[in-house]
Amino acid sequence: MNHFTKIFLKKNREKSVLRLHPWIFSGAIEKICGNIQEGDIVEVLDFQQHFLCLGHFQIGSIAVRIFSFEKIDIDKNFWKNKFLNALKLREKSGILNHPNLNTFRLIHGEGDFLPSLIIDIYDKTAVLQFHSIGMLRQKEMFAEILREILPQKISSIFNKSENTLPHKADISHKNEYLFGEKIPNLVNEYGNKFFVDIEEGQKTGFFIDQRENRKLLESFCENKKVLNLFCYTGGFSVSALKGGATFVKSIDSSQKAIDLTLRNIELNFENQNFHSAECADVMRMLENIDNFYDVIIVDPPAFAKHLDAVKKALRGYINLNKKVFEKIKSSGIVFTFSCSQVISKEMFREAIFTAALESRRNVQILYFLGQPSDHPVSFFHPEGEYLKGLVLFVE
Repeated sequence: MNHFTKIFLKKNREKSVLRLHPWIFSGAIEKICGNIQEGDIVEVLDFQQHFLCLGHFQIGSIAVRIFSFEKIDIDKNFWKNKFLNALKLREKSGILNHPNLNTFRLIHGEGDFLPSLIIDIYDKTAVLQFHSIGMLRQKEMFAEILREILPQKISSIFNKSENTLPHKADISHKNEYLFGEKIPNLVNEYGNKFFVDIEEGQKTGFFIDQRENRKLLESFCENKKVLNLFCYTGGFSVSALKGGATFVKSIDSSQKAIDLTLRNIELNFENQNFHSAECADVMRMLENIDNFYDVIIVDPPAFAKHLDAVKKALRGYINLNKKVFEKIKSSGIVFTFSCSQVISKEMFREAIFTAALESRRNVQILYFLGQPSDHPVSFFHPEGEYLKGLVLFVE
C-alpha cells in the first residue's frame, strides 16, 4: 500500500468530502504532517484521524483535488481503469464509434472523476490539457494508457498545457508531443468538416462542447439570414449554411479566427456567395443591422473566469443580449450562451431575463441548452456544468 503525506482537516470541515465533492479548500486544513510539494499525492483525514480521500496537493485556494475516496494503491492500473470507464461512457452514448464523428472529449476532468485533466480526440490525434501539477506528473503514463486503450485510433499525442497550469506553481512548461508528430487533422462533425489547429488554436483546438447545439441550429436556418457573433472557426456558420440559410455573416474580433472561418466555409461549400466574414467589434457591428437577421448566435468567450468578475460579467451578458434583442427581426431566433463556470445557469437566465425586459421585446424560451454527453457533469461537482445556453423566440 502506498504511503503519502497526511493532511488533517479542521473539525466539521469534512462535510463536503463526505458529499463526494472533489475539492478541498485551503481554509479547511488544520495541519500538514511532513514536507509537501506542489503535485504530491496526499492522504486526507478528518480531525479524528479517520481516512477521507486521496488527492493531489496544490498551492492556492483549492488545496487538494480528490481522485479517490478509497484508500487503495495509486498505480498505472488505477489510472487505466478510470480511462476505461470514461471510454465506456462514450461508447454507450454512441459517440466513440459514430460513423459521422471523428472528434470527441475522452476525459472531462471532474466529470470523469479525473480532476484537472482534459483529453480531446481529433481524428487520430489526442490532445491533453493538464490543469494541475499532480496530473502533469503522470503525462508519460497517460500517453502509454491512451495508446493501449485506443491502439487503432491514436497516431499522435500532444500535451497542450503551457497556458493551463496554475500560475502559482513554480514550473516552466512548454507544449510538446508525447507520442508521434504533427499530422493533418480534419474533423468530421455530422458531415461538416473543419480544420483544427491543435498547436495554436484556442482551448485544445476546437469547441467540441457545442457539437449538438450546432446540429440543432440547422433546423432553424432554412431560408433565413443568420448572424454568427464571436464565430471563432465558424462552426455555427457552417451549420447554418448546412441548414439552408440564404445568407450567413460571421463576426469575430480576431483576424486569425476570421481566416479559419473562411477556410472552413471553403472546405464545406463550393458556392461561398452565401457567406461573409468580418473582423470587427461585435457591439459596434450590432448598431447597424436593424431588422435584417432572422437568426443570431451569441457565443462569447468567458466573461468571468473568477468570482470577483461575476458582477461585471452579468452586466456584459445583459448589454450584449439586450442589443441583440433590439436588432433582430420580428419572430427571430436567438441562440445565446455562457461558458463561464462561475456563472450559474440561474445567474445566466436572470441576465437574459433582464436583457429581454430592458429591450422591451417579448421573448420566449424554446430550448435549454448545455454541454453534450462527452462533457459529463458529476452530481457531486455541479460546478462542472459550465456551458449554459438558451434558444429564444423574439416577437
